[in-house]
Amino acid sequence: MTRLHGEHLDIGYGDRRVVQDVDIAIPDGSFTVIVGPNACGKSTLLKALGRLLAPQSGTVTLDGRAIHELPSREVARRLGLLPQSSIAPDGIAVEDLVARGRFPHQSLLSRWSREDEEVVEQAMAATGVSDLRGRLLDELSGGQRQRVWVAMVLAQQTPLILLDEPTTFLDIAHQVELLDLIERLRGEGRTVVAVLHEINLAARYASHLIAMKDGRIVKEGHPRDVVTAELVEEVFGMPCRVIADPDNGAPVVLPRSRAAAAADIARGYPLF
Repeated sequence: MTRLHGEHLDIGYGDRRVVQDVDIAIPDGSFTVIVGPNACGKSTLLKALGRLLAPQSGTVTLDGRAIHELPSREVARRLGLLPQSSIAPDGIAVEDLVARGRFPHQSLLSRWSREDEEVVEQAMAATGVSDLRGRLLDELSGGQRQRVWVAMVLAQQTPLILLDEPTTFLDIAHQVELLDLIERLRGEGRTVVAVLHEINLAARYASHLIAMKDGRIVKEGHPRDVVTAELVEEVFGMPCRVIADPDNGAPVVLPRSRAAAAADIARGYPLF
C-alpha cells in the first residue's frame, strides 16, 4: 500500500465532471509525473490528491486515512502542495513568503527557532533565490516568483510534495535546475508528484509516468514503457518518432508534421 492513493475518483466543478472513475497510487520514493493535453484533468487530479478539491465520489487516502478526515495542519506536515495559481499577500518579501512554509510546524507554545531559520535558508539556496530575500514578490519576474513558491514548499519539509506545472515561466536552464533538485529530493527519500507539459523533460526525469486523456488514465509506468509513438499519437494527437536519449536511454519525442506522416502512409511506410 502506498502512502498516497485514490480510488474510484470522480472529480469536477459543479455539474461538470473532469476526472472519471480514476484509480491512482503514487509509488513511495518516486518522482511521478502526470502528462496529457490541455484540459484533460491533470491539475484537477493533483488538486484532489492534495486536498485542495474534494472528489465528487471516491476517496483519496493519505497514510491509511481518508485525507479529508485528517486535520489541516497534520496534512500540511505530511504533504506540500504548490498549485498552478498561487496568491500571496500584497507587499510580502521573498524571505517572509518562504518562511510561511514553516507555519505547519509552529504552535502556540513554540517560537521561531534556529532550525526554522536554517530550513528557510536551505530552501532559498536550493532554489537560487537567496539573493532575492529582501525583494518584494510583486517586483520579481514570473520565473523568479515561481522559484520562490517552490522554496516555500521545500521549507515545509514534507515527505510528499505535489507541484502543479512548477516549470511554468522558467527558462530551459532553470527548468533543468528545478528538475535536478527534484531528483536530489527523491534521492533523499521524498516522494514528488508533478504535472508537466514538456513530455521530453518528463520522460527524462520521471521514475513513474502517468499519461491522461479526457479525464482518464491511458497508461502509466516507467517512461520507457509509456512513451511510444503510438501513445503520443493517441494522447496528444501528434505524429512523432520516439528515439532513445544517447546519455541515459530515456525516450525522446521528435514531432513530425502531418504532411510528412501522410506522405509515409501514402508510400506504404509504417507510421510508427
